[in-house]
Order: sequence, then structure tokens, then C-alpha cells
Amino acid sequence: MICKNLSVNSDGHLCFAGADTVRLAAKYGTPLYVMDEDRIRERCRTYLGAMREAFGEAALPLYAGKAAAFRQIYRVMREEGMGIDVVSPGEIYAAASVGFPMERAYFHGNNKTDADIAYAIEQGVGRFVVDNREELDALNRIAGEKRIRQKILLRLTPGIDPHTYAAVATGMVDSKFGVAIETGQAAALTAYALALPNLSLEGFHCHVGSQVFDSDVYLRACAIMLEFAAAMKAEHGYVMRELDLGGGYGVRYLDSDPEIDIAANIRQVGEALRAHCAALGLPVPAVRMEPGRSIVADAGLTLYTVGTFKQILGYKNYVSVDGGMTDNPRFALYRSPYTVYIANRMNEKAALRASVVGRCCESGDILQENVPVPDTVTRGDIAAVLTTGAYNYAMSSTYNRIPRPAMVMLRDGEDKLVVRRESYEDLCRNEL
Repeated sequence: MICKNLSVNSDGHLCFAGADTVRLAAKYGTPLYVMDEDRIRERCRTYLGAMREAFGEAALPLYAGKAAAFRQIYRVMREEGMGIDVVSPGEIYAAASVGFPMERAYFHGNNKTDADIAYAIEQGVGRFVVDNREELDALNRIAGEKRIRQKILLRLTPGIDPHTYAAVATGMVDSKFGVAIETGQAAALTAYALALPNLSLEGFHCHVGSQVFDSDVYLRACAIMLEFAAAMKAEHGYVMRELDLGGGYGVRYLDSDPEIDIAANIRQVGEALRAHCAALGLPVPAVRMEPGRSIVADAGLTLYTVGTFKQILGYKNYVSVDGGMTDNPRFALYRSPYTVYIANRMNEKAALRASVVGRCCESGDILQENVPVPDTVTRGDIAAVLTTGAYNYAMSSTYNRIPRPAMVMLRDGEDKLVVRRESYEDLCRNEL
């Protein structure tokens, strides 16, 4: 199986983190997001330990909340000593509401409004990752009004193609994010930022994309960013204190996807970074990385109840479930691959191929094509879609007026509800 926290019990049921998924579906209903909290904590400790070993004690991984942002995940990040990457006031509110130390929060975004900026400052956000000159001006003005000197990083685009999905590649010159080094605009923005009285430039940020399966892209990004930092030291006497390399290590969605040794990859980046710093006469900066998907993706799965098994003889088979693109839009958006099992029939031969589809009135409401299923699959069976911990709950919607699912977290063999299922009343709550 693609995840180490999966097994099959004596009843032929799929188990996740030791819990019988069929029992969880019966207890909480479906669709149901299930998260393995022990796995999440294990991944946090992997990143913390590996980064401090590779880059020094000042290194800090920042959990990218856009992958899955809810109160319990921020409690976990607080308890594990992680930093966080936030991209909206909503994420800031969720983290602050459970006592996350906001000095360890880094606020991203290419279009922060004045209200966003003011709210983040009021909540004590530690760093703004500034995307453009207009944001610098607004942040300098609002920080001055609030009589603080706000710490910032500048988001730069190093011009690297990470050989990943085009939709998640963010480090190229023509990206909507950041300021390009290649065009000279990053150097101009650095000079401008250094002159602003209410901002303290701590360092630079880049993000080369998502689903990166080796460290080559990080090695190239390190070289470009450190060379830029050396140029800024020569030109302005400015010494970079922090370097944020973004996030992006990949996860396995299919058996054919490679396994990644995250700690070994980080050690490789650390060796290269230290060598580059020594060659360029730079002190080793406090390094940040922004893992999101690789923290939570394989710590999650989604359970559904099968409604119909439709066979179009000589053409195609469909397994329809009680969720779909409302709780997981990633196949519709990206044609994302997933592994799907019929959780209550794990010991039966999967002899047929079928498209697993949702209940929305939408032809694109597909969870996965060409899935092996038993020919006995029928109404009431439980389907499990694996590796849904990232960008499923976070991207869910109420299209067709379908309420969002509940979420359960598993820890030490116990299951706990952490997000209630939306009600029909919830769907209409803000309507007059």
C-alpha cells in the first residue's frame, strides 16, 4: 500500500492509523475526512530535526496552512514548535484563536489589502513576505500609523522551472508571484525596501513550486538566491539574515510515485548552502522551508458511501459516491491522480475498472478514472480515497448546496471530531 499507516483487518476492512474505516464511516457518516494526527506530528519532527541538523538551530519549517487550515492543525503546529505560512486573514484568525505564537507566522500573498495588512499587524504576525512595490508602500504606511517597525522578507522569482505540474510551478520569471531577479527588478525593490523607515528587511524568499521529488530544484534555487544576496551585500552592505526556500517536496498518490527521504534531501541542501555561503563570504542565514502537502497529504483520506454501480455494457462502468468535486476538486482542476479502494471489500479481487464519480449535477464531477473495483461493489459500500489530507478540505465548496463533510482526527488509537459536518442551516446562515 502507498501509505505505511494503512492495513487490512480480519474483516477485510481497510484500516487507517489502526482504525477501521468502515466503523468510522458508520459512526460519523459520510463523506468524512479522516486525518492521522500521529503521522502529522511525525512529519513535523522530521522537518524540525533535519533542518536544524542541516542549517543550524535557527532553522524553522513553516507549515503551509493553505494545504489544510483548521483550528486543530494549528494546535498541533503550536505544540510541535513549528512556524506557519499564512495567506489570508482567515488563516491568521484560525491560528491566533487557538493561541499559536504569531511571531512564528509568515504572511504571504500577492495582493494583500490595507485591511489585511492592518489585521495581520494587530495580530502580531512575525514576518510579511512582500510581493511587490505597492505592498511595500502600503505596509510601510500602515506600520508607521501603528508605530511599529515591521519585519519583512521580499519574495523573489529565481527563474527556475521545477519540472512539475504547470499549475503549481511558481518560481519562473513570468509567475504572478514575486519579483524577478533576472530582469533587475528584484535588485531595485531591495534598494527601495532598505530605504523605508518602518520596515526591517530580514531576508529573501522564493518558492519554486509543489510536488518536487528531489533536491535539484532547491540546489539551483539556493545558488541563485545566495548569489543575489552576495550582490546586495556588495552593492548596499546589506547582509541577509533569513532565507526562505519555500515548500514543495512531493507525496505519493499512486504506487508508481517515488518515495522521498525528506531528511536526506534536506541534508543535501544544507551541505550545498553552507558551501555556497563560504564561497561567497556570506554568513549562513536562518533557513525557512514551507512544507504543507508533505506534512498532511498522506495523513488524510476521505470516506464515501457508494450510491450506485452503473455498468454501460461494452463501454464504461461508474461507481457513484455521496461526495465528489465539492469535497475534492483536484481531479476537476488538475487531473490529479488518486488511489481508491472499496474499504469493506479489501479481500475481494478488483476485477473491473470504473470511474469513481460524485453526486454533483456536473459532468466534470469525477474523483478518479480507471479505478480497479470488485464486481460485487454495490449501494452501501464504503469507498476510500487516499492521500487527501492536502487541498481537499481546504478547497472544498458548497456547490449544488451540498454541505461540507465532517473531519475526524486519529491519535494514539482514539478518534476525535475536529470539524463538524455542515448543516443545511449553515448553508443559509448569512442569507437575508
